[in-house]
Amino acid sequence: MILALVTAAILLTASSGALALPFRRTPARAQRVACAAMCAGAVLGVTGAVLALRAPAPPALALPWAAPGGTFALRLDGLSALFLLPVLVVPALGSIYGLAYFPQARLGGKAVRLQIFYGLVTGAMALVVAAANAILFLAAWEVMALCGFFLVLTDHEVPETQRAAFVYLASAHAGNLALFAAFALLGKLAGTLDFAGMGGLAAHGGLATAVFVLALGGFGLKAGLLPLHFWLPGAHAAAPSHVSALMSGVLLKTGIYGILRVTGFFDGPPVAWGTLVLLGGAVSAVLGVAFALAQHDVKRLLAYHSVENIGIIAMGIGLALLGRALGDPALVFLGFAAAVLHVVNHATFKALLFLGAGAVIHATGTREIDHLGGLARAMPRTAALFLVGAAAISGLPPLNGFASEWLVYVASVRTALHGGPVPQPHFAVLGAPVLAFVGGLAAACFAKVFGAVFLGHARSPHAGGAHEAPAPMLVPMAVLAGVCVVIGVAPAALLPALAKAAAQWSGVAPAALAGPAAEAGASAMRVSAVAAALVGAVLLLALLRRARLRAPQPEAETWGCGYARPTARMQYTGSSFAEMLVLRFGWVFFPRARVEPPRGVFPRRASFSSSVPDTVLDVAITPATSWIGRLAARARSPLLGSVQVQALLLVTGVIVLLGWLALAGGAP
Repeated sequence: MILALVTAAILLTASSGALALPFRRTPARAQRVACAAMCAGAVLGVTGAVLALRAPAPPALALPWAAPGGTFALRLDGLSALFLLPVLVVPALGSIYGLAYFPQARLGGKAVRLQIFYGLVTGAMALVVAAANAILFLAAWEVMALCGFFLVLTDHEVPETQRAAFVYLASAHAGNLALFAAFALLGKLAGTLDFAGMGGLAAHGGLATAVFVLALGGFGLKAGLLPLHFWLPGAHAAAPSHVSALMSGVLLKTGIYGILRVTGFFDGPPVAWGTLVLLGGAVSAVLGVAFALAQHDVKRLLAYHSVENIGIIAMGIGLALLGRALGDPALVFLGFAAAVLHVVNHATFKALLFLGAGAVIHATGTREIDHLGGLARAMPRTAALFLVGAAAISGLPPLNGFASEWLVYVASVRTALHGGPVPQPHFAVLGAPVLAFVGGLAAACFAKVFGAVFLGHARSPHAGGAHEAPAPMLVPMAVLAGVCVVIGVAPAALLPALAKAAAQWSGVAPAALAGPAAEAGASAMRVSAVAAALVGAVLLLALLRRARLRAPQPEAETWGCGYARPTARMQYTGSSFAEMLVLRFGWVFFPRARVEPPRGVFPRRASFSSSVPDTVLDVAITPATSWIGRLAARARSPLLGSVQVQALLLVTGVIVLLGWLALAGGAP
């Protein structure tokens, strides 16, 4: 029954856009049909996932399939079930949001195409986490990659969108090639392409190391681990906001799922595996939030925060792998639970933030932070919901971002207390100050965003004409904000499911994880309870003050440093607010500035603008590929334009290949 529910969810979500096609003559009804199908599929899939988490054994299904080496095999263990929750919930809420944000009645065929690929990518992601055969997994993975490309390309007439979509497509297929090689080697090691036969593989040897490196590269490219993140900022900024919420909230997490799934096939992974993932995660977290601080586009800023949070998740995975290498069940649980819980948490608060950014863009028509300001007056509900997401992503209690980051803190400190004979992982205690540093930068970044976007006064006509988002956009945001609060206040409710999934992933006995789970849950609950009490006290004081000051209070302009007529241009901008922090990372940034200095005694014009390009894509990859292209064009001989020369080269190549095959076949 469980797999029947999940299969129905995959089919219903994947076909949700197509189911609306018969109603395309009435666009509003057609979009509601697609939304209803998506939500119905999400309800079925979430029900199946919850039942799977309570089942004594993972439900499995295997049917014959005509593909060579392929079996239509599905299996829903704890890891798959936990990932299935955000994979289905976030797209369903995004579909509701799209009723007002991307209406088919106004956008016509563009909205129809988006709904078709939106449904297909959701079904493909659900199939990825439920697949139990390498061929089926890779097929679903390829569908997911192609549908993501078409979603990014929604506004295909915009040159910036075209560039972002094709960078995404190229990176996706580069990652796919690495994954094809990784699963081919896995099949050679295990003697089968079914995941059921891949358990318990030896983690030592060149072949196992090659699988790990290829999987980390292929899945890390999808997840956006730095420096493999270069496709991510452009794609997230170019896509419609509910598509950005889907990509950042769940599409990236399929890369995390792949890393966990492949590492779960091996017994006793070496310390080097955990060390590499932990260090890569720390670098991604620090530089991701640093790049976010330097952004002026609100969606690019949120995209770089995805790089940061993927780094935090990778730190948890690295600690869990170190725990398996050291034989420390507590470290295994803390690292795994931190990673998977942060997957769920990041899906909620990042989707909330992208939907909030979409509401701002919908109301103002701009993504530029420095063109906004004062929106809290016109959009009070959006401002309040965005503030919840900003506090959650900054890791502030009692919201959900704190709960998973707390587990990373505890796991990191535990490595210093480990008394085993292997000294290498003790440096992992540095993960705690790294995470604290990242949290401080994230809080500064969202203080900049919230202050520049929602506080102060409007900086441009875009912000001056803002209006509150309609109900179909506010309701999904409110649901996500509620999830942020519930998980933050009661994180212990998810720990039994996380412990079960950790036991299945690591092979550690569930009884050995029960104690660490209870201890971690109790400590997180105590901190969340104190924070909730403090927040409640502040709200109570605010209510008491409001009750005592019912009479209208006099209003006056804030003192403007002696200026008789302060203007909106005298406010802090996002650029000026973060300038000092951004300068500290000048060793990795390559900022570009355009300055028109004031001239004369009474200057009428002066301007300053700055931008920080992506170091990997704009500073390294794009110039390198351009140089290679120019070099190839110069080196190309005029003879290659001759059909006769091309035929000669082809024949020569065939002769060489046949000769090589003959020699190889005759070898003993």
